Amino acid sequence: MLDKIEELERRSMELESLLSDPAIQANQGEFRKFSKEHAELAPLVETYRKHRKLLSEIKDNQLLLSEADQEIREMAKEELEALERQKNELEAEIRLLLLPRDPNDDKSVILEIRAGTGGDESALFAGDLFRMYSRFADANRWKVDIISASESERGGFKEVIASLEGVGVYAKLKYESGTHRVQRVPETEAQGRIHTSACTVAIMPEAEDIEVDINPTDLKIDVYRSQGAGGQHVNTTDSAVRITHLPTGIVVACQEERSQIKNRSKAMKVLKSRMLDILNQEQNARMAADRKQQVGSGDRSERIRTYNFPQGRMTDHRIGLTLYRLETIMTGDIGEIVDSLRAHYQMEALQEQSQTV
Repeated sequence: MLDKIEELERRSMELESLLSDPAIQANQGEFRKFSKEHAELAPLVETYRKHRKLLSEIKDNQLLLSEADQEIREMAKEELEALERQKNELEAEIRLLLLPRDPNDDKSVILEIRAGTGGDESALFAGDLFRMYSRFADANRWKVDIISASESERGGFKEVIASLEGVGVYAKLKYESGTHRVQRVPETEAQGRIHTSACTVAIMPEAEDIEVDINPTDLKIDVYRSQGAGGQHVNTTDSAVRITHLPTGIVVACQEERSQIKNRSKAMKVLKSRMLDILNQEQNARMAADRKQQVGSGDRSERIRTYNFPQGRMTDHRIGLTLYRLETIMTGDIGEIVDSLRAHYQMEALQEQSQTV
């Protein structure tokens, strides 16, 4: 492991030299590429250097244990205990930093929420989930842009698709994919009975053009007049766009913009992200039979998380996390959930890594 880290440290120093080269600075493409690589290596190299300095301090204190002065020996012993704790913490951090990095972590995402089992109540909950993620995005200074929305009669969403743009969006939200179950008393329930509904959430990294190559002849593109809520432009021009990818049968529609060109661009963005998601799923399936981020069918029995309103409780079933502050969670305060999921799956990855070493 040390040999690998020392090699990465040498690469970091080489990159620092390259970034100071006027010829590299004049080439923006090369400069950005090397800057990104250097930034990715920086946390590991910095932690490794702290660890190396700490080992030197431990060695010095071990020499003091043989001093004749008892007081000095006692001080050295106490210092060694503290240094050993720091060393263990840094080594754990280094192991995390050495884990293979998800190449999608820095990407923006396409968020899709669909009402599942539960009719109107499910659609209302889909709206609640969308507001939850939108507020979390605002807190992280991400940009939220609705691409497509199908509203229900009571104000929720049968389906809503949006792009979330910003730094590290996928890294934070990638474990949100799956079926979210809600238990509460609907407004229309006269006898106060608790109903159970479900929605599916899909988080897909936004595809770049170089990642997904789509043959134009594989596309069927229809234009039509927008329908439903949407403002004055509805039913006045053929601005809505529906794109069908014939080989896979994927269909994407967008009517949120007045411009047909903008709707087409947004629809293509979703199509490419869905196709990239399929490619990622196929790759994950080859690497691990048990894929932990499946969306599921939207049935009540398939769920990653339950939101129980009568008890004010949220439970994530994958990691056994239960929080009794549902009200703040629904206002977008999901940082603790996101961090707990990331820590859990990082620990799993560490265990898998140690088994293969």
